[in-house]
Amino acid sequence: MDFLSECGGVTMQSDLDLRFVRMQKTTGLHLAMEAENTLQQLTEFADTPQAMTYFYELFRNFYKNGHQLPAGKKVIGTMCLQVPDELILAAGAVPVRMCSGAYAYEQVGAEFLPAKSCPVVKATTGMLHINQPVWGEDVSAIVIPTTCDQKKKGGEMLKEMGYPVYILEMPASKDSDAARFYWQESVKKFALDLGETTGTRITSAALQAVIGEKTECCRLFRKLNDLRKGKTPLIFGKDIFLVTSAYFIDEMGNWQQAVRQLIAELEEREQNDLAVTNRQAPRLLLTGSPPLFPNLKVPILVEQTGGIIVADEVCSSNRLLYDAVSYDEVNLDDMVSALADRYLKPCTCPCLTPNLDRNRKIVELVNSHKVEGVIYQAFSGCLPYEMEQKSISQTMNEAGVPMLYLETDYGNEDLGQLSTRVEAFIESIKARRRKK
Repeated sequence: MDFLSECGGVTMQSDLDLRFVRMQKTTGLHLAMEAENTLQQLTEFADTPQAMTYFYELFRNFYKNGHQLPAGKKVIGTMCLQVPDELILAAGAVPVRMCSGAYAYEQVGAEFLPAKSCPVVKATTGMLHINQPVWGEDVSAIVIPTTCDQKKKGGEMLKEMGYPVYILEMPASKDSDAARFYWQESVKKFALDLGETTGTRITSAALQAVIGEKTECCRLFRKLNDLRKGKTPLIFGKDIFLVTSAYFIDEMGNWQQAVRQLIAELEEREQNDLAVTNRQAPRLLLTGSPPLFPNLKVPILVEQTGGIIVADEVCSSNRLLYDAVSYDEVNLDDMVSALADRYLKPCTCPCLTPNLDRNRKIVELVNSHKVEGVIYQAFSGCLPYEMEQKSISQTMNEAGVPMLYLETDYGNEDLGQLSTRVEAFIESIKARRRKK
């Protein structure tokens, strides 16, 4: 190669580097604005519990300088709720949920992913792409369970970017002994591979301690969820989604303390019969594709329109911490098997077939939380949730509960249409009341 060719190559590489740096800065600016806009909408509601200030500031600080990874320990990225983060913690690493709800990142992912891809996959892949120069050496592994075909294929792109990717095998069903054994073996292999990745062997004592901490989180979450059952609405659903999203990024002890303070304030409000909104607000359940900060578009819209989300069945909230690990013997084999069962048996992900447990769970929540209507959110391109809405709609029809199906994405172009449909749905629930 001659001198001019070499110079041309250097110039071309420099231009590409400069373009990438500019894209990083622009995306970071848009991300900060997007997060602040969501927080502004969240805090505009009157009578929000004072204890929510901790969670608002947590996300404000988290996104102020971009999406920052924890320092001091090895980071294991997770791309699904089905990843047993107890094993990651017991191996001395920090689990970080990589699933992104940022429109700024989705725009980056849209440059190299098909237009019909799920916005969660586009945003997550875009986030990892734009942050690769910073995160490349800090992320020890990204764990992708086989619950989503798009995430699996996205994992191939992440490998090309330089990220170590681990595929956690998930069975297609949970109703057979063979499926349960298959999943247990997958989780056991994951535990062994984690030890090699982090350089720390998982011990029964370490795993028992982490399970105990997670059990306390489960207990607090159930208590918080129980406070949503009462006739007096004590907290907005949009705030619950922020609390559960905070679990993915906060230290476990800090999250527990903040939730305790929130529970104490809500119990005081319950004693004094202080409602957070109009007592006649229609009681709604949100299910379908997961709301992930800063994309809380639908929950905020629903409650701005006059409804209140008193229950949910999504993998970014209700499914997060509800079931504790139950084991008989304090030995590693028994505990890891029990941990695997905790993640499989209560799972209601639409990747499973059949998935009748999800229908049953939603009916239980409708009855226990006195739900008057169901909002079913499906992200465009998320085929399992789009396809399963028919089954849920039929179940709700049999239960005599109206359901509104919303297909949307991370953009705001459909806000007007969504607002009109949500408003009409809420008015229809009020009309049903009057007829009764």
